[in-house]
Amino acid sequence: MTGPHMLYRDLLVLLAFTGWCLALPHYGSEFEVSMALTCLMYVALSSSWGLFCGSTRYLSLATSAFFGIGAYTSALTLDSLPWLASIALGAALAMGVAVVMGAAVLHLRGTYFAVLTFGMTELIRHAVTYFEKKVTGTVGRVLTVVPERDTIYLTVLALAVLAVLVSIVVRRSRFGLALAGIGADEQRAQTLGVNTRLVKILGFALTAGFAGAVGAAMAVRWTYIDPHTVFNPFIGFQTVLIALIGGAVTLWGPLIAAIVFSVLAETLRLQAPQVYMMSLGLLLILSVLYLPGGLASLRWSTVGGWWRNRERSHG
Repeated sequence: MTGPHMLYRDLLVLLAFTGWCLALPHYGSEFEVSMALTCLMYVALSSSWGLFCGSTRYLSLATSAFFGIGAYTSALTLDSLPWLASIALGAALAMGVAVVMGAAVLHLRGTYFAVLTFGMTELIRHAVTYFEKKVTGTVGRVLTVVPERDTIYLTVLALAVLAVLVSIVVRRSRFGLALAGIGADEQRAQTLGVNTRLVKILGFALTAGFAGAVGAAMAVRWTYIDPHTVFNPFIGFQTVLIALIGGAVTLWGPLIAAIVFSVLAETLRLQAPQVYMMSLGLLLILSVLYLPGGLASLRWSTVGGWWRNRERSHG
């Protein structure tokens, strides 16, 4: 499949996805819109996570830290800042924390990097809890300024579409090539002149920016937040699981898996939470053992083979 054909296909798919999501609030019920909002949240989180972690093979467990930073930024500033400015500030603060965190731990790989990012996430959560108890005297924030449902929905949709669009652009850029080179052989990439430290920090910060923006937008969905809610490790773990099961190295895998598992979560979590977690774990194990490229690799390998045969027949 040639480069331009792939680009046009990806943009058309993204356009169709955007159009369907824009139409949903006009004919969907409150429950369906709420479910779609959860889907879009994980589309943005898993797509941006896969852009960095899928390319570089660095397993980050810090998504919930950046999500929580964005959520608290929104809760503290919505009274004094416009909606979009509050979201932008949440993204900027998350990126700043990611730069500091990345400079400290991105020289590590594998289990060490994953454990340290999770440890730093817990450190941030406990630091926020301690600050609220000792300084403000209470834990949690009540959001008195809450935008309308459609405003929140359109914002999260824009972030999800932007995350996929950035993935499309970055994967075709020199920056994306550098990220992929780090994932393939970091020492060789460094030998070829790639500033691997800078590229890793920038990629990590880009992922954090999306998580912070999504956290800032989704905070108002709860109207009351506390550290346990917005720094919940499950947000980070589910983001990683969705990206891995869908195919972290693929463009559309995280989006497909985010939709499937958000619907699965809403269907099973309340009625049979143990079945949902078992299903998620089983699919992860099967994907790692038999489909390391994720579910999307099975789909797109078939499409890719069909397209190559078509090109040959018309060539």
